[in-house]
Amino acid sequence: MFRIPAALGLLVLAPAANASETIDLGVIKQEDVRVVQKLLYPKEGRSEFGVHLGIMPFDAYVTSPNVQLSFNQHLSDTLSVSVVAGGGYSFKTTTYKRLESPAYGVAPYAYRYLGSALGGVEWAPVYAKMNVSNTIIHFDAYLAGRAGVTLESSILPGGGTPIAPTLSPGLGMRLFLSKGSALKLEIRDDLLLQSRALTSTTAFKQNANCTLGFTILSGGKG
Repeated sequence: MFRIPAALGLLVLAPAANASETIDLGVIKQEDVRVVQKLLYPKEGRSEFGVHLGIMPFDAYVTSPNVQLSFNQHLSDTLSVSVVAGGGYSFKTTTYKRLESPAYGVAPYAYRYLGSALGGVEWAPVYAKMNVSNTIIHFDAYLAGRAGVTLESSILPGGGTPIAPTLSPGLGMRLFLSKGSALKLEIRDDLLLQSRALTSTTAFKQNANCTLGFTILSGGKG
């Protein structure tokens, strides 16, 4: 008859006993909090080779389609050594053709892109995934900092073919297709210091290049 109340009393007292044995760990600091994520597509220790098609669409006088070859040696999942070399050609825009026509008779002092070689680093602090039409796509986002040289030729006769020191900041994204391949989209801004023969001056020039390429990752832990 008294067994049910006794059992209820034990149930009431049990949480209190357990609570009295709780160890107080104190306040966890923000820097002690870590999110552990196993990457489906790791890059650490891997080499990455790529072929990219590019276009420089923002110059008022020339449009420059180009091809770029890239190599990355990934020191970690966030940092890599980067080399990019490419070549192309520039075609006069309608604006340039209009200015050099008999109606205006003024040919702008413009240069066409022939090639470039750049080296530096890529830093990819972002790795994430998104759902697109019930397909999970893994991607990373990176910042690039490179330096090198750019070769261009003057459209006007006698303007020379200067080799210009170049700084090239950029940003980009990889869309992983598999453990060994990815699509790579990049926008970079080549900043040239160019010597110009016709005016005997040094000029600052920008080549904004948008590229889309296919890369292959080999070696490492992938």
